[in-house]
Amino acid sequence: MRVVIQRVTEASVTIDQQRVAEIQAGLLVLVGIEEIDLLEDVKWLSSKILNLRIFNDEAGVMNKSVLDIEGELLVVSQFTLHAATKKGNRPSYIKAARPEVAIPLYEAFVKELQDNLGRTVQTGRFGADMKVNLCNDGPVTILIDSQNKE
Repeated sequence: MRVVIQRVTEASVTIDQQRVAEIQAGLLVLVGIEEIDLLEDVKWLSSKILNLRIFNDEAGVMNKSVLDIEGELLVVSQFTLHAATKKGNRPSYIKAARPEVAIPLYEAFVKELQDNLGRTVQTGRFGADMKVNLCNDGPVTILIDSQNKE
């Protein structure tokens, strides 16, 4: 699983001109699922995200997690995170998981985050054409790939 995590002051998802999800201070998590991803990746990545210390403490040092600040989460599926651009100018998405693999892992990922956050995690809609609006705070943007554990 590959994620792009953005610390935000607000974020939302709109589908067909209808706002379907929105959060205030917290994390926008764009997630791409690969064919080789497993439930182990879901558990490792959700723990890493929830405990990542990228929010400022009282001294202005990034020393608090989204759990510490009681922040919100918005998770959006994004298969394009697995784009291969080595050959030519048209990205290949051959590594991205097909829906029958990706959807159950995506749903498990959201559930794992919710269970450990202790409240609802906002989401986009898997496979939909979404408009994602955000205000990146910092800016702070972190990339994590569960296959590399970095």
